[in-house]
Amino acid sequence: QVQLVESGGGLVQAGGSLRLSCAASGHTFSFYAVAWFRQAPGKEREFVAAKSWNDNSTYYSDSVKGRFSISRDNAKKTVPLQMDSLKPEDAAVYYCAAGSRATWGPRDASLYDYWGQGTQVTVSS
Repeated sequence: QVQLVESGGGLVQAGGSLRLSCAASGHTFSFYAVAWFRQAPGKEREFVAAKSWNDNSTYYSDSVKGRFSISRDNAKKTVPLQMDSLKPEDAAVYYCAAGSRATWGPRDASLYDYWGQGTQVTVSS
């Protein structure tokens, strides 16, 4: 069992930066792929970024590539998401996710077993 808690959301001006963090509990965390997804009002949940369980592979959506950076610290059980050059269209609730099956499809939300409660990111233009 893994529990995930996101933090770091808030209000930022377009062009600014935010750093989200996901704190995990549970001793199997290091065996799971981890990811960030986001959901804006009236839209479906969207893949943002993911890290493989062994930290060898990193994945980004085209919309955030070059602006966002995901990392993981298995010793501290955290998954930071550094977000730079934020745009109004980045505004959403951001969710952290973890799962073993996601190794086979890191962009597929249905393969993640554990989710956090979400943290709101608002970007003003």
